[in-house]
Amino acid sequence: MKKFIVLALFALTFTRLANAQEPVKNTTGILGAFGAEVSLIHSLIQDAKELTIQNIKFTEGTLNGHHVVLAQTGMGKVNAAITTTLMLDHFAPSQVLFTGIAGGVDPDLSPGDLVIGSKLAYHDYGSITPDGMLRRATQSAVTQMPNPEYFPCSANLITLAQQVSSNIQFQNVGRAGRSPKVVTGVIVTGDVFVSSNTATQQLWANMHAEATEMEGAAVAQACWQQKVPFLVIRSLSDSASNNAHDDVAAFYQTAAHNSATLVMAIVGKIK
Repeated sequence: MKKFIVLALFALTFTRLANAQEPVKNTTGILGAFGAEVSLIHSLIQDAKELTIQNIKFTEGTLNGHHVVLAQTGMGKVNAAITTTLMLDHFAPSQVLFTGIAGGVDPDLSPGDLVIGSKLAYHDYGSITPDGMLRRATQSAVTQMPNPEYFPCSANLITLAQQVSSNIQFQNVGRAGRSPKVVTGVIVTGDVFVSSNTATQQLWANMHAEATEMEGAAVAQACWQQKVPFLVIRSLSDSASNNAHDDVAAFYQTAAHNSATLVMAIVGKIK
């Protein structure tokens, strides 16, 4: 009887392994925190297949002739890290793109403008001292060594994003119909929605950030530690000022659409 049970278990395990699908080579992972940030992309994926892992839904299929897997992370660093890790483990993407909205930090930027991330950093990791926030690098759970304080995005993906952005007709912003501009620069991440002129000025002075958001550096850290190229694209929904909540209500949909449009264009040029 025991021998029969062992053989049955072996047969079941062999069947599961035989039916398990190998990750598709040269897959691009796409992540976004909110529904509006991923809904446009989701609607255009062809031959879509849904898979739920640890209660998180992943969508596989073809986008602009390229195999992709898409997921919505939810808001914040922990949610972003969990979803990114599951994506890396189950789908083994060759590169990961993040699309979404952000608050503008650079005073020369306005809602609607887009930031191609050059590098990502946490603005809320470190120590609080009498003199303020003392930032430091995270530690890798893999090597037990310090990570970079700023996680560099893939140089190839940055170049590709810059090239395709010049040929995109983005949605205009506001009643005046201003065309968004696209810049490349630092994006900083923290588990807070920044709606403060003072805080934004400090991020600009201390970290030279173009934008601030709540997920990007967590995605960057997960990818960096697993040696997977990544790029974060952010479209500004507000200026992270005292009026940020009102700005988000006015510009959120346009910002999310423009970021997704740039990410889809990048996907179409990945070889």
